[in-house]
Amino acid sequence: MRAGLSRGLIELRQSFTNPGDLVSHFLWPVLMLVVLWFMRDRDFGSSGFVLGTLALPSIVGMNAAMGMVSMSQHLTADREDGTLLRAKATPNGMRGYLIGKIVSVSGGLLADLMILLVPGMFIVAGLATGTGSWATLAWVLVLGMVATLPIGAILGSVFTSTRSQGLIQLPVIGMIAVSGIFYPITSMPDWLQWIAQLTPIYWLGLGMRSALLPGSAVTIEIGDSWRHAETVGVLGAWAVLGLLVAPVVLRRMARRESGSSVAERREKALQRVG
Repeated sequence: MRAGLSRGLIELRQSFTNPGDLVSHFLWPVLMLVVLWFMRDRDFGSSGFVLGTLALPSIVGMNAAMGMVSMSQHLTADREDGTLLRAKATPNGMRGYLIGKIVSVSGGLLADLMILLVPGMFIVAGLATGTGSWATLAWVLVLGMVATLPIGAILGSVFTSTRSQGLIQLPVIGMIAVSGIFYPITSMPDWLQWIAQLTPIYWLGLGMRSALLPGSAVTIEIGDSWRHAETVGVLGAWAVLGLLVAPVVLRRMARRESGSSVAERREKALQRVG
C-alpha cells in the first residue's frame, strides 16, 4: 500500500509537469467552460432557470464519471508497454499498481473538476454554495468514483492496445448524450429516460445538480425529486458490481501477460508507425 501510494503521487506530480499531460488536464475543462459561456444567458423554456446554471453541475458529474475512461486508458497503455508485466513479477506488485492508479487517476480527476468548477461559478449565476451543498457534492463524488473507477479497470483489461481502447469513446459519448448532461432529461422521450437511468453518468449528474442547484430547480427533474436514496442505490450497485468483477478480470488479465505477448504488441505498434 505504501508503494502504491508513493507510485500514485509520483504519477500525479508528473502529470502536472509533463507538457502533454498538462494540456490534457486543461483541454476538456476549458472546452466545457466555453460551452457554459454560450449557455449562460439561455433560458430553459418558461421554467425561469438559465440553461448554463442547470448544465454546470451536470458537467461536473459527467467529468467525474469520465474517470473510468482515464483508468481504462492508463491500464491499456501500461499493458501494451510492459508496465503491467513488471508489476506482475514483483511481490504484491499488482496490488500496489492498482492502488497507485486509483491515487493518480482520482487526484487528476479532482484537479480537473476544480479547474472546471471554480471558473464556472463565476460564469453562471444562481448556484447553491452553502455548507450542505458542498457536503452533498463530496459524498456524491466519492460514491461516483467508487462506482466508475472499477468499471474503467475492467474496460482497460479487455482492450489489448491503446488503438482499440479508443472504441470506448463511442458508447461513452452516447451515454452522455442521453443522460441529461447538457439538457434536462425530462425534455427527452420516456424510453431514453429509462436508458439514461441505467447508467452511472445520469445519477452522478443528478447528484451534482442536487448539491449545486437551488431547491426550486427540482421541478425539472423526474418526479420533482432529487432522489438521493435512488442515487445511493444505483451508484452503490455499480460500485459493488465493479469491486466484485474488477479484481477477477485483472487477475485473469495478469496471468495471460508474458514477455512474448508484450513483444508481439510492441512489434504491431512499430509496424503501424512504419
